[in-house]
Order: sequence, then structure tokens, then C-alpha cells
Amino acid sequence: MILILQPDVRTEDARYVRLIEHLDSLAGITYRIHREPGAQQVLTEIYLIGETAGLSETDMAALPGVARVVRVSQPYRVLGRHRDEQRASAFDYNGIHFSQDNLNVFAGLCAVDTPEHVELTLKALAAAGQQCTRMGAYKPRTNPYSFQGHGKACLPWVFELAGKYGIKVIAMEVTREVHVEEIREALEATGQPTGVMLQIGTRNTQNFELLKAVGRAHEFPVLIKRGFGITLDESLNAAEYLASEGNARVVFCLRGVKTNMGDPHRNLVDFTHIPAVKRLTRMPVCIDPSHSVGSRQKSPDGIMDALHATAQGVVSGANMVLVDFHPVPSKALVDGAQALRLEELPYFLEDVAIAREAYERRRELAARTELA
Repeated sequence: MILILQPDVRTEDARYVRLIEHLDSLAGITYRIHREPGAQQVLTEIYLIGETAGLSETDMAALPGVARVVRVSQPYRVLGRHRDEQRASAFDYNGIHFSQDNLNVFAGLCAVDTPEHVELTLKALAAAGQQCTRMGAYKPRTNPYSFQGHGKACLPWVFELAGKYGIKVIAMEVTREVHVEEIREALEATGQPTGVMLQIGTRNTQNFELLKAVGRAHEFPVLIKRGFGITLDESLNAAEYLASEGNARVVFCLRGVKTNMGDPHRNLVDFTHIPAVKRLTRMPVCIDPSHSVGSRQKSPDGIMDALHATAQGVVSGANMVLVDFHPVPSKALVDGAQALRLEELPYFLEDVAIAREAYERRRELAARTELA
């Protein structure tokens, strides 16, 4: 059960004190307090844990300071879309809006290599009107001898270049708690020229201590990828670990699942789960066509498989696209074989816009049909 408090209730408020005293008196019930920052105000939500089935919704709604009661119907208490859910499925970060209703493109380098390549990429993105990118500083690799990323050494000049070209949000994977602190320190040292969305990679989806540590980094939104060899439910519960530590600004990323049944693609593309994730949770949903397909191969129609996969995801309602671009893919230190070229960026964005228009028209059609 979730108690959503009235917007004007503060911790020093007498109503809040009386409410907490009442909750402390309930046998078999513990609670966790979560504060959800909004555009105009901070909302306080209290999650009741334990034997809540016997609690009356009417009685709980009558408690001092309570505006609304939500009966939990999904195991994902914070991120779940519960029965009669009215909470917003959106958040803003550094001027960029994230929701289940809009679309952001994060094109960029899978792995940061040289300042020249980073600047060329950011310059091309700015020219195309983009304000988001992906830049990998920390790269977990299957082969211990493969390039592992430049780490904290590249953060200052990546952030400064992002500020120079008006990039508002960088999706950047972290693999250890110390990486979060390194990002925080580099942003502060460079004067906060941009923002960072912390990324949990597919290999770390069940690294629960990392999830809890990133969940405590409340100033950063988080992009969590689906685990490549676990169920969707297990991955959604991994996202809930982030929210359970107080950070509900989470985007869920589908990136394909590991199975030879996906051959010749790198992974079996799972973008049909987009509507399922949006139905089960309030999280915006991202797709990663680069790591799903893993190549630049084209079908007979002249369109790359990665672009077909992107369109399939966007037509299904994806809210974010995470995609690899590189000025010189042959010189990329990670996944150059799947990277799109910067000169292909305008074409890619136009193709995405076509797919998004198709989704909007499908949604309008569904609304008209329902009204009829």
C-alpha cells in the first residue's frame, strides 16, 4: 500500500508527526518514505510493507496529511503501475523531459576514444538539433585484454566538450560505486557543463550492491538495461532496487537477449516487450538497436537491420533510442562493426521521425476506435 501525502505536508508539520506516530503503532507494518521531486513541488510517498491486506483504504485515506491511497498490485512497489494508478510517469532532468509519451535519441560513442572523435560527434549532434548523447568511459568487456575504457581520465574533457556543444544529458555506464563519485567530482570540477544519466549495463543488472549504490545517487537519473540472460520480471525487479533506494527517475532499456536463436543478429531483439513494460510500470522505455543487431548489414530493400529494429521499437512506442555512432567506425575501440557513421545521422533521425509519426497515428486510431 502506498500513501501519497498532500503536497504541502512537511516533516515538521503536525499532520506528518501524527501520521508517523500512527504508522509506528501498526503491528506487522513497516514503512519506507520516498520523496518524488516534481516540476513545481516535492511529493512525499510512504510505502507500507508487511500485512497490509487488512488495512482499510478508507481508513488510511482519512489519516492526517494523506491525499490518496494506492493499493499495490504489482511487485514493483515504486515503479509499478498499480490499480487505479494516477501518479505521473515522467521526470525532467537538466532541461530534458523523459516520459512514456515522448521520445529522446541518445546517439554517440559506445566507448570514448579520442578528444577529436568526441568533438566531431558532439558537433554533428548539435548541428542536427540533438541535446543528448551516449559516451562510454567505463567499459566492461568479456575479454580481459580488450579495451576497458579511459575511465575518469577522459571525464573532464568529455564534459567540457558536451557543454561547448550544448549537450544536456550523457548516458554513461558505471560498473562500480566509485565511478559515480568520479563522475560527480568531474562534473563539479568542470562547472557542471552537462548532465549524466548513469547507465547500468546488462552484465550488472543483478549486481544488487551496485544497484543500491546507484539508487542512492539521487541527483542522477538512471538507465538500466535488461539482463541478457534473465526474465523480464527479474530485470524489472532489478530496476525496483534503484527506486527502493530513493531514485525513481529510471528508464528501462531493452537491448536484446542472449540466445543463438537470434542469429545472425548479436542478440534476439525483444522490442515487442515495450508495451508490456509500459503496462506493468511507469518507466519510460529505451531501445538499444546497436547491441541488439550488432552489425551494419542491410536487407534487400537497402535498409540496415539496425534501422529496421529501431523503427520497430519506435513504432511500438519506445521513449528513448540508445544508438552507436562514430566518426570513423573502423578506428572505434569498441563495437565499430555496428556503429553508424556521422554522415548517416540526418538520415537516421528522419527515419526515426517517420516511425514516431506512425506510432502517433496508430495511437490516434486506437483512441478513435475506442470512442466509437
